Amino acid sequence: MSRLVIVVEKASDWGSYYPSDNVVAAQDYLKEPIAADDERVQVINLCRSYKYLGIGYYVSLLAEARGHKVIPSVRTINDLRKRALYGLDIEDLNQKLTKFLPEGGRDTTDFGVLVYFGETSYTTLSDLARQVFDTFPCPILRLEFEREKVWQIAAIKPAGLHTLTDQQEDSFAASLDKFSKKLWRRPRARKAYRYDIAMLADPNEAMPPSNKRALKSFVEAGREIGIEVEIIGKNDYSRLAEYDGLFIRETTAIDNHTYRFANKAEKEGMVVIDDPGSILKCTNKIYLHDLLKSRKLATPKTEILYRDDAKKLAELPDQLGFPIVLKIPDGSFSRGIVKVETVEELKKAADDLFQHTALVLAQEFMFTEFDWRIGVLDGQALYACQYFMSRGHWQIYNHGANATQKSGGFKTLPVRDAPSEVVKLALKATASIGDGLYGVDLKQNSERNVVIEVNDNPSIDAGVEDDYLGEDLYRRIMEEFLRRLERKRLGIAD
Repeated sequence: MSRLVIVVEKASDWGSYYPSDNVVAAQDYLKEPIAADDERVQVINLCRSYKYLGIGYYVSLLAEARGHKVIPSVRTINDLRKRALYGLDIEDLNQKLTKFLPEGGRDTTDFGVLVYFGETSYTTLSDLARQVFDTFPCPILRLEFEREKVWQIAAIKPAGLHTLTDQQEDSFAASLDKFSKKLWRRPRARKAYRYDIAMLADPNEAMPPSNKRALKSFVEAGREIGIEVEIIGKNDYSRLAEYDGLFIRETTAIDNHTYRFANKAEKEGMVVIDDPGSILKCTNKIYLHDLLKSRKLATPKTEILYRDDAKKLAELPDQLGFPIVLKIPDGSFSRGIVKVETVEELKKAADDLFQHTALVLAQEFMFTEFDWRIGVLDGQALYACQYFMSRGHWQIYNHGANATQKSGGFKTLPVRDAPSEVVKLALKATASIGDGLYGVDLKQNSERNVVIEVNDNPSIDAGVEDDYLGEDLYRRIMEEFLRRLERKRLGIAD
């Protein structure tokens, strides 16, 4: 059985329609998870904007974390922000526009139509509307065309329910009613057959996930088992389809090219590590917290702060006690994390962070001399490290202007020598994310073990993570690529 949830940013946005128990305000949806039980929850996100780290963005983000089927997905939201994707994903459509557009528009230089769940009132453009919606599933899309010598798509933009006229609201309502009765389906992946892997890396990145020696070791390990590994950069996007697999060795984020590469590679039927789903789940701490919480996995005591919610901010010291750690959702390598010890510091830090995001993560402070990092590949523990705090600092990485060193020390050991309860917790955390390559950060004290975060693109540096396994670490990862390539060639599903 399915349950339909329609999320609106403001109650007035639904004012033209009959009241319904299916309609929920965005703030209520974010604050109070809807219990799914055995129901399949389908969420239609009709927020006014899907701006990155805005309210509409978080509705889709947390819907996915809670296992709800949502439209638009975060992947779609990010794809719509990338102008370069229009021609790549729907390149054959531009050639058809001339016959779709109304006759008699000889002097027209621009033209736009609204598409509701893949439907438009312009019947001659119905096929085009469906193809665009299949590529970018979003409730309301505005297609904008321009003509120079020929007609072409100028932009594909999400539109808000609150912007519709009375007549457009009627069309939207009819399309919504029709769409909500259909099954939600994913596009089929295409097959690939050649054994060449593109390894995405940035030689100018200040703190890359793999140093140059490690990248060289990946290349050599691949060649030993018959895989050609070629290092590529962000300007090689158009060449991506030439390869069988993509291995991302650059710090990932869903608002930069790494996510776009992963998304394109997956659609091309390539073997991908990091896959776009893992990037989505791991790079945002709000999403990850909600996901781990829904799986009942141990984490530090955590509260979510909302912009302009002064009451919640004032209650925080009583809920968590000082010190409190505030985190922006998409920070990495200890960036965007602040420890506060007074009410004044809390207010100032929150104000600063809310300049960049609508939600902030607040956690209790747990001091430990080191963090555990358990490397996991395809659901199996791969390596175990202890990362010690930077000297005189409370984090592993110290980004302060007067820091004498960037990071603390480390100790790499066999997985069997790591506490079994830490390893088991790490494996449970990654099981809720996928079967890729992950680095799980955990803290352990005399009372408990907790997951701090799961990294989709864990550090694998020569001389650090490979300190115990040596070259075998790189070989194991390349062998997993080979296994997946072989299974894909034989048409065997993982």
